[in-house]
Amino acid sequence: MLALSALVAAACAHAQDPTPVGDPMLHLGQVPLYSGTPPGAKGSAIEDIPSLSVFPPFGTPNGTAVIVAPGGSYLGLAGDLEGREVADWFASRGVTAFVLRYRLGGRYPMPTPLMDAQRAVQYVRAHAKAYGVATDKVGYIGFSAGGHLGGVLETADGPVPGGPDDATARQSPRPDFVILGYPAFSMFDSAQKGLAYCKALEIPASTCTPAYLERYQPIRHITARTPPTFIYHTADDETIPVEGSVAYFLALKRAGVPSELHVYEKGVHGTGLAADKRALRTWPDLLEQWLIGGGFLPR
Repeated sequence: MLALSALVAAACAHAQDPTPVGDPMLHLGQVPLYSGTPPGAKGSAIEDIPSLSVFPPFGTPNGTAVIVAPGGSYLGLAGDLEGREVADWFASRGVTAFVLRYRLGGRYPMPTPLMDAQRAVQYVRAHAKAYGVATDKVGYIGFSAGGHLGGVLETADGPVPGGPDDATARQSPRPDFVILGYPAFSMFDSAQKGLAYCKALEIPASTCTPAYLERYQPIRHITARTPPTFIYHTADDETIPVEGSVAYFLALKRAGVPSELHVYEKGVHGTGLAADKRALRTWPDLLEQWLIGGGFLPR
């Protein structure tokens, strides 16, 4: 059994940056995804430096890791509702959780968020031994924009070009399982009249071409190699239509990908674990059973 303090120390010892920040009292550590200046960085502020906040498991690690990607319309990050709370839920079940701060907004349009998400998966695999996790049990959970990013991550054909050439980059960037909470697939639909990626981020039309949008519509890139996927959505989500999740699940099914979809009748967009919403709070229980069935949590 690895003590929490030992896991935090491992995070510090195996980060690319030899002096990562953290909070020993809370048993948390934070590690940068890249050594030195991140590729394509446009500054040195916190939003320019993608990182992972490490949440060691409560008690004995069970060998599974999960990267948690908060949403926020690719304009910000819901760090508590879709980050810390989710990481604690996994940590209480023996999973080592990593909350991802990825680059976003008009300064960092796609593919930069995808590059950071891929690097996060590679980082966890490269340091799996230090964290007490298995290299074939590295998962990803994302909400809203982070959910869309998860769909792109699990269907990407290969790493985004332009990243560093180091030992971390030689790890596979594809997660072993993916969990999507009300994923914002419709943001990249050229016919979308609501929340649209290019409009929200003020990306010029010269960049936001049909080919650009198609590249980041994961439903078009599903194959039999796409990892097992769990999806949660609500039927009356007015921000991100549930139809995108339903279509994605059906495409996964046609490709033979182990997958599960749960649609609740009512619930606004952005519920996280829905602990304060009695009608929705059962979805994490369904997720837990799915993870047990897939061998990612002990029976």
